Amino acid sequence: MLATEIAALAPRDPIVLALPRGGVPVAVEVALALGARLDLVIVRKVGAPGNPELAVAAIVDGNPPEVVLNREIIEAYGLQDEQLSALIARERPELERRRAVYRAERQPLSVKGKTVILVDDGAATGTTMKVAARAIRRRSPARIILALPVASPEAVSDLSREADRIVCLSQPSHFRALGFHYREFHQLDDAEVLELMRKYEGEGMPAAQNEMLSRRARPSD
Repeated sequence: MLATEIAALAPRDPIVLALPRGGVPVAVEVALALGARLDLVIVRKVGAPGNPELAVAAIVDGNPPEVVLNREIIEAYGLQDEQLSALIARERPELERRRAVYRAERQPLSVKGKTVILVDDGAATGTTMKVAARAIRRRSPARIILALPVASPEAVSDLSREADRIVCLSQPSHFRALGFHYREFHQLDDAEVLELMRKYEGEGMPAAQNEMLSRRARPSD
């Protein structure tokens, strides 16, 4: 459904960027619909004490890594600077591990002058997508479109200031844990992410799109 909405916009010179892990299978569908290149934006959420799904900050891979703070959540938890620094430091090794696993020696695709469609599987606070959008903006894209199947109204409002356009299919007023908005919501592992991305390596039409077109061409039973 999200891919259909994005394709209807007919974005010029698109490139699809996924937030791993959960955003990757969603981004695959968007990339298939557009016939676009697919890459990753490696971001690590910094969870609140006792509530790891609630982001107090996020770190995006870069040189140096960029940190965006969620001030409202930080204040709600009464976190002091040294506590926040410790939480951030605890997540840096995972960010570096994901970079090594997902990228190895491969460099990120250039987004300069392109329409970037940044995709995740949903947003409660939007902090993770916000830091990713800000990092992408510094790479001189022509436009940034944020694409989400579901998000809280507050997250959509906040994220709308970070992009040229935001597409979100559902904004429930009482946003629950993200998994409640999916029929199936298993936690992807690294192997699944790598397999999905492998189909998009190389130039031209992604291998996964070739497979999709082949399946569509087969007669039904």
